Amino acid sequence: MTAADNRPTARTGTGNPTFEPTRLHFGGDYNPEHWPEEVWAEDVRLMKEAGVTMVTAGIFSWGLAEKRPGAYDFGWFDRVMDQLGDAGIQVALATMTASPPPWLSRQHPEILPETAEGVRKWPGSRQHFCPSSPVYREHAVRLVEQLAGRYAEHPALALWHIGNEYGCSNPVCYCEVSAADFRRWLRERYGAVEALNAAWSTTFWSQHYGDFEEVLPPRTTPTFANPTQQLDYARFSDDALLQCYLAEREVLRRITPDVPVTTNHMPHHKPVDPFRWAAYEDIAALDYYQEPYDSRTHIDAAAAFDVTRCAGGGRPWMLMEQAPSAVNWRARNSPKPPGAMRLWSWQAVAQGADAVLYFQWRQSQGGAEKFHSAMVPHAGTDTRIFREVSALGQELATVPQLAGTRCTADVALLADWNSWWALELDSHPSSALSHRETLLRHYKPLFDAGVPCDILPPERELSGYRLVVVPNLYLMSEQTAARLTAYVRDGGHLLVSYFTGIADECDRVHLGGYPAPLREVLGLRVEEFWPLDAGAGVRLRGELSGEADLWSEAIDLEGATALAEFADGDLAGRPALTRHTFGNGLAWYAGTRPAPALMRTLMDRVRHEAGAAPLLDGLPPGVQATAREGADGRYLFLLNHGATAATVPLPRRMRNLLDPAAEPTAALTLPPRGVAVLGNP
Repeated sequence: MTAADNRPTARTGTGNPTFEPTRLHFGGDYNPEHWPEEVWAEDVRLMKEAGVTMVTAGIFSWGLAEKRPGAYDFGWFDRVMDQLGDAGIQVALATMTASPPPWLSRQHPEILPETAEGVRKWPGSRQHFCPSSPVYREHAVRLVEQLAGRYAEHPALALWHIGNEYGCSNPVCYCEVSAADFRRWLRERYGAVEALNAAWSTTFWSQHYGDFEEVLPPRTTPTFANPTQQLDYARFSDDALLQCYLAEREVLRRITPDVPVTTNHMPHHKPVDPFRWAAYEDIAALDYYQEPYDSRTHIDAAAAFDVTRCAGGGRPWMLMEQAPSAVNWRARNSPKPPGAMRLWSWQAVAQGADAVLYFQWRQSQGGAEKFHSAMVPHAGTDTRIFREVSALGQELATVPQLAGTRCTADVALLADWNSWWALELDSHPSSALSHRETLLRHYKPLFDAGVPCDILPPERELSGYRLVVVPNLYLMSEQTAARLTAYVRDGGHLLVSYFTGIADECDRVHLGGYPAPLREVLGLRVEEFWPLDAGAGVRLRGELSGEADLWSEAIDLEGATALAEFADGDLAGRPALTRHTFGNGLAWYAGTRPAPALMRTLMDRVRHEAGAAPLLDGLPPGVQATAREGADGRYLFLLNHGATAATVPLPRRMRNLLDPAAEPTAALTLPPRGVAVLGNP
């Protein structure tokens, strides 16, 4: 097979290309410029030995491809592409624009980003550019035009990889270039300055603007900056990064219209909204680095994987980067113990990934990431890492039928980046509220119960879900509230948590008692917030009892029934957890943060009444169960994240596709870090 045999095909009726591999891809970032050319042939030979089918290449190659302005040299990269293509290895070709070369910032220091305090950030690491800089974008686009024209017909080209981890090191810039771009963005958003004044509530603290030219970024101020100004700057900064991506995408669409494009996102990355970006990506891609010292790291990963899959509309996605073993950037960098790399790689596949790649192929000898593990480590191929990597590559090749299959779920959990940006602003009832922590607090009991979950933005269609969970959706439009109300009225089940539906899209409070737009469907009114002191807790008593912390509220019932009330403190006897029959459905409300045990009890009760059942009955603790479905059938994945062996009862006799010699069985015992992919006998 040559690389061209697996060239992506166009989506019928859309005019946009899509990435549809005929097998699960395996590989990693390839940086041949780190090594003498005589090493390249050995790299390709070892890639074939390890089962590599795809590499990303060129991510940080701008400095060698254009050593002087306009003096492009791709001869060395031609040889890399040809060697990979001759070996049948596909390339996700990076646009090389992730970090500009030193000559660009020397000639144009205005491209360098600045902090809110006005401190310039200098070259010497990576991503040292202001996202709004037209000079940076012009030079980036010229480079991409050269790349696209040169490699458009190369048989190894399978995918364009635009930029790299947008907003990792330069998520926001406050320089004068950004200020001018922000004013342009505000004119487009509001049209007239009076509309901006209304949205920003500028009558407060004498902030009224007479002209857009008076508006600045939210630089360091004497005290709290205008909250809607801060919110809009988060929106603008995300958009500035997206415009960099789109400028390159436009070139690639024009020159290589049949080659799909993507970029790699980071997990739970606050500056960049993956749901918004996904509309411009032909396949979603994620970088994820588990923390071996965290026994629950796989749950954080699971949520990130679900976000990525759902951002792409449920289509298969790519794990673009992970570590073969240790990383270099934490305070203490543990290696992945034996079997963990395989387990966590298969977890991505179990949750919808069609590609498992690493950073990087060969461990660097120098530079900031020289102690970051790689597929070929400093010690060479006679190592545990290379043996484990090669074994996984060969194993993934045995199940090509998984490619293209999809995951489904009965539960949707809503997450919104605009609400995240607003939730964690200053001058709120509590500074302890965390979007990520609250999302995971609601996600973990579903994960532990083996209930598949989609994580969606609130504007997605919800009618097909048995249960919708809404944690801390602080910012909520009237339209979203109306859709949630209609969802329950039509028979849906809804669980809403504290400090949700409080403000509109401009961070202006919905009046009439919190959460005003959801009062009818929830059957209650919150009169006053009562955040708890650091380390303080509160007991709940009633039909549901247990411990809670962080938050409490003074709730007045307006049709809802209290399932638990506060047992102590200033709100003793007031409702804490409620249930309300509305139309043909049910709406539940948590006016506090239940402790993990109580949260599991509450979620089990809610999902049971909603009919959202676990994928498997009798799932042992620590075992994850997922399923992928396609035209050829349904495949069940079992992953043992626990420290002991676990026996899993199966719904029928099934065959472990990763152990062809094994007989079909109705129960399977998994060792610690064990993995099974089960299909029909």
